Amino acid sequence: MAYGIDAFSFLNRKCKILILAVFGTILVVTWATVNRNRTVLENEGRISQRVLNDLKKDVEKYNIEVTGGAGFVGSHLVDALLIAGHEVTVVDNFFTGRKRNIEHWIGHENFELLNHDVVEPLLLEVFVCFEGFIDASCVLVLYTVDQIYHLASPASPPNYMYNPIKTIKTNTLGTLNMLGLAKRVHARLLLASTSEVYGDPEEHPQSEEYWGHVNPIGPRACYDEGKRVAETMCYAYAKQEHVEVRVARIFNTSGCKQLYHASTGGKTPNIISFKMLNVAIAPHYYFQVYGSGQQTRSFQYISDLVNGLILLMNSNFSQPINIGNPGEYTIMQFAEMIRDAAQYCLPPGYLAPGLPECPSKKQFQPIYVLIGGKTPILNLNKMQDDPQRRKPDITRARTILGWEPKVPLNVGLNRTIEYFKRELFKSKKSKLVDL
Repeated sequence: MAYGIDAFSFLNRKCKILILAVFGTILVVTWATVNRNRTVLENEGRISQRVLNDLKKDVEKYNIEVTGGAGFVGSHLVDALLIAGHEVTVVDNFFTGRKRNIEHWIGHENFELLNHDVVEPLLLEVFVCFEGFIDASCVLVLYTVDQIYHLASPASPPNYMYNPIKTIKTNTLGTLNMLGLAKRVHARLLLASTSEVYGDPEEHPQSEEYWGHVNPIGPRACYDEGKRVAETMCYAYAKQEHVEVRVARIFNTSGCKQLYHASTGGKTPNIISFKMLNVAIAPHYYFQVYGSGQQTRSFQYISDLVNGLILLMNSNFSQPINIGNPGEYTIMQFAEMIRDAAQYCLPPGYLAPGLPECPSKKQFQPIYVLIGGKTPILNLNKMQDDPQRRKPDITRARTILGWEPKVPLNVGLNRTIEYFKRELFKSKKSKLVDL
């Protein structure tokens, strides 16, 4: 031991400082990684204690695959599953998903990321061959997967209309590939379907028995019909190949990590963008509402949706279940709520004539301007096939899963608005703001 100390003393002062700096850096990085994983949902609506307790009661933890796991819903689901102690593999091609949504898990022992497009087959089986004295023998080794959450698909109209053929392929070929994988590895598959399977409904509210009212050749058909075919595939595999399937029909959802597109050049971006809501603070600082604004939507918060998906996956019920908030509001009401809650001081690069100065200018140099409050609401042309009424009947979810939304609408909207405010400052120079 003495020899080791003497040897260290012969090192010059620069070497000693370098060694200490390296060890210090390692300690700081390790602490930051552990602390970040521990507080991943610090500012987010957390997974409910009931769901967390149910998951942690299981002695056996699951190997879970989440397609689209870098997207809005998928990344929140991944957070909840990893916090519960499961091993999670994310499969995403980052068409609408973003690496930053899941980067805090990279390096975690229970997390794996595959950059893969589900339109292409995902082969998790490998042949391992051993050469013997007489001949070689091969064994088929399966990658263990217990559950597959199939969320891969563009979900908002601007995204799925951008490349309708790709949307159709993702929802048909992608679902076919995931069902094939579930069959081969004996996994249970949950399909993230959508309220869009009901189209522009003639039944209100919409129950799971309603067959829908969809235009099969309209601009939304690539998504609506794609999900309807995906559901058909699930039940065909369940009947013919005995694959365990679960189908969640997800209604409108808000929360952090949503994609957000700024206008060209990033000079006058949308401050808050709810694409499925068709409400935005837009260029020239107007709120935009498509159509009259009398069409209705029902918005749930992302943490409620994640709770519902986990409960459904671990239930013994195989028929479709609506996961949504039955609280129904007009688009104009949403616009007014967002406008009232979105009082926001714009940074200097976004100055526009006619906007008032922020009341608390002392913390800002130079002067910022204020949007929200009395910002005008602008009616645009109605979007084709835009559903006029949307409200889920969640009787089945309440009865079978014991689930119902917990986060009040105003709380969810305020959390989302605050998130968009923070992200705007981070991405002032970017044309595409990554949420």
